[in-house]
Amino acid sequence: MATSNLELSAQPRADLGKGASRRLRRANKVPAVLYGGGGEPQNLEFGHDQIWLALAHESTYARILNITVGKDPIKAVLKDVQRHPYRAIIMHLDLQRVNENEKLHMHVPLHFLNQDTAPGVKDGGIVSHHLSDVEVVCLPKDLPEFIEVDVGGVEMDGVLHLSNLNMPAGVQVVQLTHGHGHEHDLPVVSIHRPRVVVEEAPVAAAPAEGAAAAAPAAAEKPEKK
Repeated sequence: MATSNLELSAQPRADLGKGASRRLRRANKVPAVLYGGGGEPQNLEFGHDQIWLALAHESTYARILNITVGKDPIKAVLKDVQRHPYRAIIMHLDLQRVNENEKLHMHVPLHFLNQDTAPGVKDGGIVSHHLSDVEVVCLPKDLPEFIEVDVGGVEMDGVLHLSNLNMPAGVQVVQLTHGHGHEHDLPVVSIHRPRVVVEEAPVAAAPAEGAAAAAPAAAEKPEKK
């Protein structure tokens, strides 16, 4: 399903460089760059809190963003997020302008449905997810928030491939545009029997050579004279 656009506000950023970016982050701002769409790269800054809240939603990664810089909103998509390795800080954003008449290449998350009711699961099988998202190509107006994968009909040892996905109108799987051979039609989800690990019983160590003979000898008492 396609979603409504997400509204964000930004300010132009004139002060560049690592030192300037550090100062922005100390001021609770996120540096960003906006590129593509036939325009020059534009350096922006966002409030950290609004970006942090937006990125808490999965749909933000596959959604058109209306970025207001001044008066007119700019349509863009999120291409990359840099996070601090251990602190809850967004370090930098890469954004790409959107042209309504040009197709986008985007990674869209997969949502797996009816896993518990699949015949293979009822027979004792376990579900394996081979992919968590899929790259699609489509016009901005057709960009889906996610792709549903219905596992409800998968039998034991069954597999759903990319070609089995029910894609929305106007949306293609990029991998399948290269062909439908085995190397392109990748597995998405499968159900298989759980592996049974058989543990061997520990084997008692054999006594050291001569130990059995030595033990009785040690137990004998010398005769009294």
